[in-house]
Amino acid sequence: MTLGAKEDRSFHVRHRWLVITVGAILAVVLLASFASMRDEIIPVRAAMVERGSIRSVISTNGKIEPAQNFEAHAPTNTTVRRLLVKEGDHVRKGQLLLQLDDASVRSQAAHAQAELKGAQAGVQNIVHGGSQEEVLTLQAQIIKARTDRDTAQRNLDAFKRLQEKGAASAGEVKEAENALQRAQADFDLLTQKQKERYSKPEVEHVTAQQSDAQAAYEAAEDILHKSNITAPFDGVVYVLPVKQGAYVQAGDLLLQVADLSKVLVRAYVDEPDIGRLVPGQKTEVTWDAMPGRIWDGTVTNLPSTVKLRGTRNVGEMVSQLDNHDFKLLPNTNVNVTIVMAQHDNVLVIPREALRLDDSKPYVYQIVDDRLHKQNVAVATSNLTKVEVSQGLTDKSQIALNTTAVNKSLRDGIPVKVVQ
Repeated sequence: MTLGAKEDRSFHVRHRWLVITVGAILAVVLLASFASMRDEIIPVRAAMVERGSIRSVISTNGKIEPAQNFEAHAPTNTTVRRLLVKEGDHVRKGQLLLQLDDASVRSQAAHAQAELKGAQAGVQNIVHGGSQEEVLTLQAQIIKARTDRDTAQRNLDAFKRLQEKGAASAGEVKEAENALQRAQADFDLLTQKQKERYSKPEVEHVTAQQSDAQAAYEAAEDILHKSNITAPFDGVVYVLPVKQGAYVQAGDLLLQVADLSKVLVRAYVDEPDIGRLVPGQKTEVTWDAMPGRIWDGTVTNLPSTVKLRGTRNVGEMVSQLDNHDFKLLPNTNVNVTIVMAQHDNVLVIPREALRLDDSKPYVYQIVDDRLHKQNVAVATSNLTKVEVSQGLTDKSQIALNTTAVNKSLRDGIPVKVVQ
């Protein structure tokens, strides 16, 4: 073997080991890089599963109304004669509040009463067949007609007996028969007159007169009654737009009285939430004018229809509130919270920790610094919290999200909890 050939073989042997060594180093580097990538620790924000209270609510706005309200309106054009209260006064049931000038109305009532009595007399005449004088006169006429008929009958009988003896002619008998017929006709007419003196149209006319007179009298009496306004119940005068001596027209509002110890709130619930309402649900009312004060109530009336209010389709829900200190005023705009559900001493987690996989809820639980996908069952939820009924225990640690850019949470990855 020549010296040149030996040198070539030695060169190849040395380079072969070099290639093997370089390849091994590259493999180690790649494996280390892969392992490093596989076990990269992801920073996450986390929370503890804790026991607490959770509420599901509907928040909206509403307006205060009196639970019991009385409005007095002017029954006719007149003036306010006496004003006995002022706005804000507490009044008792039956207390006189306001008097209207009723002089002309009293005159109308007296005239209507006279018309009514006349109409009633007309009806009595129909019932009894006329006035007392007319009845007595008719009775006398009937007695006379009966006597004349009986006399005519006796005369006819006498003429017939005389005719049989030849002492009376046929003409005399005929004349006696005619006289009897006339007497009988007079008697029948008077008897019929006594039974049905008035025709049906006459009866209807008199009856209608009585009805009209009765209606006019009742209308006048109603105006008189409404001219003296009294409180129908214990309450507060909260609207009083008139002054003593002022002229008012029929229908004008005179005053409003309400029992403000209990008030109603009419809340405007958006259409998607209407189906969640049920009678008896708790309501909480706040008023910007009295920060920190809460009035409690319950749902009493559900929406009966959906209305357009501004840009919202809403149903009007009514709740009754205790207002014993009279702080809530009618027509006040308030904030309304309707409590759908409230659970105490239950497991709750932040809403952002809950995830869905094909509509199945789950969370990432942190165990030994790694994420573990944990299916859960949820109950009540609101905008910030979720109640967990199955799948987690008290003090479990769960991941919320990662602070790393372009990273996502997945089952099994190592994590580090950060603030």
